[in-house]
Amino acid sequence: MFRPLAKTLALTVLTIGAGIGLLVYVRHDPKEAKLRAAEAKNIQLQQFVDRLTDEKRVADVIVVGSSVKNGKPMTELLFVEYSKAGRELPAKRFWIEGNKAHVDALVIKFDNDFVKANDPLRGHSIVLFHRIFGDQQKPADGSRIDEPGVIPAVYQDADPKVTRFEKELWDEFWQLTTDESLRQQQGVRVAVAQSVWGPFEPDRLYTLTLESAGGLNMTSEPLKGIYREALKSKPQ
Repeated sequence: MFRPLAKTLALTVLTIGAGIGLLVYVRHDPKEAKLRAAEAKNIQLQQFVDRLTDEKRVADVIVVGSSVKNGKPMTELLFVEYSKAGRELPAKRFWIEGNKAHVDALVIKFDNDFVKANDPLRGHSIVLFHRIFGDQQKPADGSRIDEPGVIPAVYQDADPKVTRFEKELWDEFWQLTTDESLRQQQGVRVAVAQSVWGPFEPDRLYTLTLESAGGLNMTSEPLKGIYREALKSKPQ
């Protein structure tokens, strides 16, 4: 009776011992260690690539009205920015001459090493919207999107460190475009004015996005029914 039980216990001990031995061998096997290191490096590389190609939604634009003034077509646009936390900011309305709009912005792109490290201050390109104007008017006659001398609403719920850091960059923006030593000091790869433009049609939602290490893009899609109903009941 005891002999089978003893054999079973002995077999169990041997099995556990073999498992532990195998685990120790795998941990100390140079080939296995290299394989694990390569896998970890590939994961880090993939995360870096994902951050490089990541896009953040920064604004939506829709057509809310149209008219003709002095023989020129006029288009009314609703412009909604998003905070760093993804919260909708107060909407702004702009009239442009024509039905094609240019949206000018200032974009700061940081060194890829900061994007790779997911740096809290410089891990993503940043944008400040400057001006919007139609294809039938001069850029100088366009409307300012952010008020001069006023901290943009996008900073309202940002971390104070981010607010101070980015405000300093915007104050130095035009110097950053020409001063390489200042760019290196601030970790800036490129400081450049960019513009997206195109026809703006009713019943479409236009979304502006910013790449982590790149620039400003614009896409469009059919306007959802709920937005159409909201536009029908909008105050005149």
